Formats: sequence, structure tokens, C-alpha cells
Amino acid sequence: MIGYYVHHHGSGHLHRARSVASAWPGEVTGLSTLPRPKGWTGDWVHLDDDAPADGHHDVTAGGHLHWAPVGHPGLSSRMARIASWLEAARPSLLVSDHSVEITLLARLHGVPVVAVVLPGDRSDPAHLLGYGVCEALVAMWPATARVRTGLPPDLLARLRCVGGLSRFAPTEPRPRRTEEAHVAVLWGRGGDGPPEHELTAARSRTPGWTWTVLGGDQWVEDPFAALLSADVVLTHGGQNAVAETAAARRPAIVLPQARPFDEQHAMGRALDDDRWPVIVCRSLPEDGWSTLLERARRLDGHRWQGWCDGHAADRFVAVLQEAGGA
Repeated sequence: MIGYYVHHHGSGHLHRARSVASAWPGEVTGLSTLPRPKGWTGDWVHLDDDAPADGHHDVTAGGHLHWAPVGHPGLSSRMARIASWLEAARPSLLVSDHSVEITLLARLHGVPVVAVVLPGDRSDPAHLLGYGVCEALVAMWPATARVRTGLPPDLLARLRCVGGLSRFAPTEPRPRRTEEAHVAVLWGRGGDGPPEHELTAARSRTPGWTWTVLGGDQWVEDPFAALLSADVVLTHGGQNAVAETAAARRPAIVLPQARPFDEQHAMGRALDDDRWPVIVCRSLPEDGWSTLLERARRLDGHRWQGWCDGHAADRFVAVLQEAGGA
């Protein structure tokens, strides 16, 4: 049996966990502040929240950790809960997606850890410490993608790039339609989406295009049907949004958002490459929407094959088995 720590911010970490758990041949216990997801077949350890930090000082332990607010009862109880589970369950391995503190806690219990690496500058002391104690590191992009991590050579040697991991099986792109075109705005629930007034202005400047917003107040559990029907997807630079756009084989306009460690901007720089059917924008344009959408519409969605081929979860499982999870 293995454990899988699921970070609670947004929905991408949970989507990854569910995909890997479905591909894993044995039992997977989830550990998270999030409630047990529908369809999860293994055990689920629900953790107390350790936020906010109001009234608690030194949340980074002098820059050596990411989140360890002094005197926070939620932090104390969640760590005690995980420690109790580690002692009782004796997992063969823990997946950390991702918390440096929980990575260290598991390793100090003698449990091997495989951690998920996100894009961006991960060269700070806390990341280097957490990744340094892991048996292996997994990244959800193809090895051919030029994604910046800031990791030194010894840690890059442990990094296994499994490709874009989507909940949905990749599909062949449908033929281009001649009737009214459709743009899907794919935004998660973990961050701010495009301002409504900017989307309204874009709609008014794009006659012949239908707009569907998926995210924020209009978030939906399963966006894939809307992605498949889109001629262009407008999305942020999160890994799951990119992977699901890639699985739908739809050309994309990617608008990276500000995130810690420059995460989405690092993804945007990697996607700004002729190999991928993407136009990367720093901000939403005030004018020229019709031209931008038509440019994106002409990109070949088949080119996403190199990013997301539908086998990322199986490769992830292979890494876990090699690391001792079997």
C-alpha cells in the first residue's frame, strides 16, 4: 500500500492523484485537507487545515521551510495525524504532491518519498531540501519540453518527465468547422480568471464566435465535452489545464497567471515553442481579438501528441514501482 498526499489548492493535484490511483495496481491511501473525492476506492485521511497564519509568526522557519507557522494548532494536528497514520499503516512509499514539510515527515519515518516537481524556480533551500531526500522526482511534462525548474544537476538526474497528465483520454481532433466558431475559456477554481468586463469586451469584438466560460463561478467538474467542441481554448498556464487542452487536441491561447515560484510563467515560456499548437499572451489584448483567434484556430491540434499521449499515469506508476512502491 502507498500513500498519496494531495495539496488542497485548486483541483489539479486531486485530478493527478485520482489518475495515478486508478492506474496503481494496489491500494492507495489519500491524505489531504480536501474531502474524500467521489469514486476514491482506498482509504482517505482527512487533515486539519493549517491556514491562515494570522497571529502565527515565522511561517518559513527562517527560510528553511515553506509553511510551518509557529503555534498553529492546525499544523500540529495534521502532522500528528500523518505521523500516526505512517506508524499504523507502514506504507511502502508516499507520493508528495506537493509539500516539503510532509515529504520530510514521511522520510523521517523511514518511508521513501516520490515528489511531484512543478514548473518554475525551485532552487530555494526548502525545495532543495525536500527534493533532496526523495527517491525520485516526477514532472508532468514531456522530456522534450524546455521547462525551467531551477534544480541542480544532481536532482535533475532523478527527474522523470512522464508527459502531460490528463483525466481524459486523448482524442483525434475533429475537422475544422465552417459554421460559427467556438472558443472555450478554461479556468480552474484555484485562482483568478479573466475579468468579466474583459471577456464581455472580447465577445463584443468577435462576431461569429461563441464563447463558453468554464471556471470560477461557472466551474464545471467535467469540461471535456466543451473542450472537444471548441475551435480554440483560452486558458491559464496551469499544468492540468494545459494537459486537458492537449488531450482534446485543441489549439490554445495560454495566458500565464502570477503564481509562487514563477510557476505559470515558466510553463508559458516552455509552451512558446513552434512544436506546440499554442499562442502565449502576457495579457488579454484590448483589440485584435478576431485576428488572434483566427491565428490560433489555424494551428494543428495534432501537435499536442508530443505533450500528452495518454500514458502519463502509467509512466508515473512505473516510477513509483521502481522507487520501491511495489
